[in-house]
Amino acid sequence: METTFTPIAGLVGGGLIGLAATMLLLFNGKIAGISGILGSIFFTDNSDRVWRLMFLLGLPLGAAFGAWLTSDALGFEIARNPFLLIVAGALVGIGTQLGHGCTSGHGVCGMARGSHRSIIATVTFMVTAGVTVYVMRHLMGGA
Repeated sequence: METTFTPIAGLVGGGLIGLAATMLLLFNGKIAGISGILGSIFFTDNSDRVWRLMFLLGLPLGAAFGAWLTSDALGFEIARNPFLLIVAGALVGIGTQLGHGCTSGHGVCGMARGSHRSIIATVTFMVTAGVTVYVMRHLMGGA
């Protein structure tokens, strides 16, 4: 599988994520942690539910817009065992509950606010991701 380093796309995407997180914090006083936004959607009043739904709707719409801008934005395929993907997704959900947040909440918003808990959580995410990739690619024979 060939990968291409695209620093401009990464900078633009990261800037847009930062801008969205900043606007949500400034205008709503809310942290842009996706697991918290999604997890609380059914346990909030209607006024709070509207911004949560709009934020979540913006995720796939933003991806669709990116795909529309560049013809190769979705030029990849998932060539993994579907069972492993389901297990991985479940583990991510469990992890966000155990870690009191997800990578977006801790990594983007928490670290920007200087939260020690978020810094420790983000370091833990990154180390765990690195170990997981090493194990899957080198010890279990994955590509």
